[in-house]
Amino acid sequence: MCLPLVSALLGTATVSSAPLTSVSIDLSQKTPISRYIYGNNFPDWKVQKGLFTLARMGGNRLTAYNWETNASNAGNDWKHQNDGYMSESNEPGWSVRQFLEPAQANGAAVLLTVPTAGYVAADKKGDGDVNQTPNYLETRFHRSLAKKPSKYTLNPNITDRVVYQDEFVNWVEKIKRNNSPVWFSLDNEPDLWGSTHQRIWPKNPTYAQIVANNVEFSRGIKSVAPKSLIFGPANYGWQGFRTFQGAPDANGRDFLDFYLAELNKAGSTAKRRLLDVLDIHWYPEAKGGGVRIAFEGGNEATAAARIQAPRSLWDPTYVEDSWIEETINQQPITLIPRIQKQIAKHYPGTKFGITEYNYGGGKDVSGLLAQADVLGIFGREKVFAASAFIVGPKDVAHMAAFRAYRNFDGKGSQFGDWGLKVKGAVPSTSSVYAALDSANPKRLTVVAINKTKAPMPLRVNLAGFKATSAKGYVVIAPNFGKSAGQAGSLAGGSLQSTLPAESVTTFELRR
Repeated sequence: MCLPLVSALLGTATVSSAPLTSVSIDLSQKTPISRYIYGNNFPDWKVQKGLFTLARMGGNRLTAYNWETNASNAGNDWKHQNDGYMSESNEPGWSVRQFLEPAQANGAAVLLTVPTAGYVAADKKGDGDVNQTPNYLETRFHRSLAKKPSKYTLNPNITDRVVYQDEFVNWVEKIKRNNSPVWFSLDNEPDLWGSTHQRIWPKNPTYAQIVANNVEFSRGIKSVAPKSLIFGPANYGWQGFRTFQGAPDANGRDFLDFYLAELNKAGSTAKRRLLDVLDIHWYPEAKGGGVRIAFEGGNEATAAARIQAPRSLWDPTYVEDSWIEETINQQPITLIPRIQKQIAKHYPGTKFGITEYNYGGGKDVSGLLAQADVLGIFGREKVFAASAFIVGPKDVAHMAAFRAYRNFDGKGSQFGDWGLKVKGAVPSTSSVYAALDSANPKRLTVVAINKTKAPMPLRVNLAGFKATSAKGYVVIAPNFGKSAGQAGSLAGGSLQSTLPAESVTTFELRR
């Protein structure tokens, strides 16, 4: 929905205390933007219809999920109990079907979690910690195996005390639609199992154990769904990437280097790729005013740190305030290029995904600015898949950031899919992202983020793109649910506008 214009054209009575941001768009360098970076874990499609391009069914609940009966174990999220939280229905795969069908109906790719920890819940008693039951591992869980030695069925035997994950994948392949892809993740944050699921894994897996585990289950999945993509290891945070949370067999080796090299070797032996997407989870450790930004609340300093935190994904000049910096001698994190270099060295051709992340501030303007910046960075830096955890209907600022790319005019218009190089933005105060539309190269979209508390004059030099029309749509606090019209003029081969303070503006230009 468009409202009356909130910003006058550059050169009118609007006075700005922020310096001019002048950027240039290079149309000679086009790089594809993956459509799967606009993802979310567990979307609420009733109120988020069409907003996300990837839906991930992940999290701690999936590690011990029994697809045959929909029983699961809460892990340390809730007393380590078995219950019917995923569903009280005993219909095989009911929980997955309820997730899969609306996601595919909305045209989203789907990422499903395959439990690989070796055990899944055997009941839904909801009676607290399973360790109160003698011999609980044998009585409260069923074995979870990678491959079934006999014929698959869509109605598995629930009395044999064994659950086969290749049979689960076969079931998914039989019920899915063909209008959007369905992919599989090798469990969830295995480097934390010694805490989150210590009834199954009393100690975190080692380097060797998780590689053997992932190779075994990936081979099982690929035997049933050879064209699907496998995501792994879905591990957590900086220490997970570097040492697998202090695994005893680390021996000074970087975990992601080791993991990529070993999956590469295993794939060569199997004569098929066993890892398609290196998948990590990233909850920023950056702080402001003593408060970590990934959580709600905090103060003005927290909000300011949140706005700057996306720079740690790429910026070689930015050093955040976090304990991570203490471990790397106050050097920039540059997370995405750092990991992409590891991939190129140890398993070339592997895609990169971040399937859990959250920058906090879901209802705050700082969350709007950070989330919009993150989505632009994912596209520019060639991330293949990304999904927030979790952008719900109450996270109005985060949803507004997604709409800036996915539905900026309220009529379904989207940011382009051919990313263009943009020069001139000062990352501490602004970010500007630009893209052409592969289906209509006469259409150019620009997302401009003003991170300052003052209106900002903007000039976008459009050499090579002779625009004849320009429309702008801006989101500012507190009206996160609505886009207002944003004025922009075309003169001298450039787009000119004045961005409101702390705002995200999407421009659509046509020639």
